[in-house]
Amino acid sequence: MKAKFTGHDTFPLRYGWLHKAINHLNSGGKLQTSNEEGTRDAIVKLGVGKNMVNAIRYWAEASGVLNVAMRNGSVEHEISDAGNYLFGKESSGKDPYLERVGSVWLLHFWLNFNSEYLTAYRYFFNYSNVQHFEKSKLIVDCEADAKTLVTNEVSSISTVKKDIDCFLNVYSKKFKANNTSKKQLQINEDHFTSPLAELNLVQDNGGGFYVSDLAERPDLPIEVFIYALVYFVKQETLDSKINAVDFDSLLSKPCSPGRIFRLSETGLGQKLDLAQEYTQGGVSWIDSLGLRQVKVEQSDLDSPFKYLDKFYGEQ
Repeated sequence: MKAKFTGHDTFPLRYGWLHKAINHLNSGGKLQTSNEEGTRDAIVKLGVGKNMVNAIRYWAEASGVLNVAMRNGSVEHEISDAGNYLFGKESSGKDPYLERVGSVWLLHFWLNFNSEYLTAYRYFFNYSNVQHFEKSKLIVDCEADAKTLVTNEVSSISTVKKDIDCFLNVYSKKFKANNTSKKQLQINEDHFTSPLAELNLVQDNGGGFYVSDLAERPDLPIEVFIYALVYFVKQETLDSKINAVDFDSLLSKPCSPGRIFRLSETGLGQKLDLAQEYTQGGVSWIDSLGLRQVKVEQSDLDSPFKYLDKFYGEQ
């Protein structure tokens, strides 16, 4: 992996940004801020400043809705299959405004299912084992672990700190005490416009302390879980003739559904039971005599989007 703790200019992902990025490219626009004419066009069409154009491009690339390609020595963007699927032009996108919580879970998976670049959020969801933490300690741990995980140099702890701050602003809602000393949402645009905060994966307890428990995740749609499971099994079994992985890998290996969705052991077992029933055996698992193994049929590995089609077809 390579470290990538910059690029968002400290702006958290906001509702509407990914849809704007897809629409901008579909209308012939560009997101490269190295091109002055293209930058001016993006500023006007997207209705944001240059730094926010950078942030929109960063989040679109990080979530995989845009692919990056080199043409004639310059960077070009192409809309990915994932980008077209969720945010496609006109009425073709399944949920361009992220109105369904399943779409936000899907976006969360896309952001963190990545072993090419290490960011603060990918470090937390794929490598950190804490459930209760202090921000200052997470910064130190992230910098120290990054040095063993990445092939390039981690620039500075201040860069890591800014990325940790951005990660926490993306995933947690900020609270303040009201007149009766009860907690309520702070009225601050930067703290409620990130769709990923709605997943409640990270809670801000105040004073720099945070909680991110492992849980059963009942609001995670089974179709999105199966989609993530299929992608993980496909990655893990590229060089194998057996489309199977062990339960512990699904629970705790980097980029696994258990890791990314912060599932408890019980929660993962429940999701697998539901997946086996839902797929009528397309996903199957054994839990007996100490052997816990999950198998996915080849037909499912070849078409993971079919379960998302079922999810969005139920609207």
